[in-house]
Amino acid sequence: MDYIRTEAYGQLAITQSTEYLLIPSCLYGFHNTETTTGIAKSGRTVFCHKGTLDLPEEERLCTCGRRMHINTHPDIYIRHLSIGDNLSCLLFPHNQLRCPGCGATKSQHISFKADGHLITEALHQYICDLLEAGTYTNKQIAELTGVGENTVKDIDKKRLQSIYTTDGGSKLIKPERKARFLGIDEFKLHNGRRYATHIIDLETGHVLWIQNGKKKQIVYDFIDHVGMEWMSSVEAVACDMNSDFQEAFEEKCEWIQPVFDYFHIVKNFNDKVISEVRKDEQRRLYEEGNVEAARALKKTRYILMSNRSTLQKKDDEATANRVVHKGSSLFKTEDIKRKGGNEAKYDSLLNENKLLFTLDLVKEKMSLAYSMTDEAKMAEAIIDIMDICKATGNKHLLWFYNLLDHHFEGIIAHATYKISAGKIEGINQKIKTLRRHGYGYPDDEYFFLKIMDMSRKVYIRNQPSHKICD
Repeated sequence: MDYIRTEAYGQLAITQSTEYLLIPSCLYGFHNTETTTGIAKSGRTVFCHKGTLDLPEEERLCTCGRRMHINTHPDIYIRHLSIGDNLSCLLFPHNQLRCPGCGATKSQHISFKADGHLITEALHQYICDLLEAGTYTNKQIAELTGVGENTVKDIDKKRLQSIYTTDGGSKLIKPERKARFLGIDEFKLHNGRRYATHIIDLETGHVLWIQNGKKKQIVYDFIDHVGMEWMSSVEAVACDMNSDFQEAFEEKCEWIQPVFDYFHIVKNFNDKVISEVRKDEQRRLYEEGNVEAARALKKTRYILMSNRSTLQKKDDEATANRVVHKGSSLFKTEDIKRKGGNEAKYDSLLNENKLLFTLDLVKEKMSLAYSMTDEAKMAEAIIDIMDICKATGNKHLLWFYNLLDHHFEGIIAHATYKISAGKIEGINQKIKTLRRHGYGYPDDEYFFLKIMDMSRKVYIRNQPSHKICD
């Protein structure tokens, strides 16, 4: 290292002569002769590194053996890694070669250029690393690197195809491992009127198959994809009340047991029975002139749908003055505290209405049935619930009776196979979040690959910061 002797304040001082830190650029064959600065349309500073590119003699040899001529010298503009918050690019002549003998032409090879894009390999790898991390959206990555959103999307799609497809992107890969339990459900696509169906491994949460629609053919195509030998290890599949999925699995793999979990049963009971019975009772009371009782049923939908432990928890929070929404003195909003009296209101409704009391009884018996581990006992409990529903004569409870009757085997199978659609419903929520972050994905293939990749990301809740040093 060189040093310069200088006089400073009457004493001998030593200062380093080098002012810049030299970092290898990995731009092999590129010679930087000048660096200028400019302003991009986004307002960010751009460092433009002008220079020349080596043209090895062996590259000028044509396949016919003759030496090729340099035809033209157009400049090429290539994006490079950003320097802090500033963008960076390379500008150099890009030689076009032509053989005087056979007339063949070619462009000079650029060793550091990424295939298919006017960016360097280093920038391409940096974009891939950001995409793999899954922290940033495509738009944010485009803003960070200075490349276009379409370029980021194209890089990401090729990255995902290399991971999850075979045969040049024409087929999905086979599942990484055999599965014991599967989950199947449909979800809405970007326009809200079309659906797609996905099948997951319930133990890992990995999405194994996605296809447009919600018909039997999706299950048939999945079985053809994985093969019967792979399907032989599957014992049960968690699904909703879509009979097409149940029938498709029973037709192709009769040993697989469809299982209808507690979530879907309760959701149907809440939406199709409790909600409708409350409306009917309110309408009946108004017609009978009992306005006070009818008004008491207003805003009670969620109280009637909740179980007693939930209501007690809310009452305890109200006693403790728990704040459910924090206000702000800056924006003139007040704290919203939990309101009490939920359990008392619930008991009052049950005491005044026999049909609502029956709904509460069915709800409690259903919760107890799904906690059982013996199929015979669970079958008795479900039959008891069906008898109660039938005895009422209410059209909504009779509908629920038919639902339990038509899905009886799949319901009591929960006692043997303690599986639920919890993971697949969680995947559905992640799909909604993914779609919102991307402002919709008109390219279904890219969207489905993103879903498969998202399901394989390891999520760590409240991840601690890593120590840099002791």
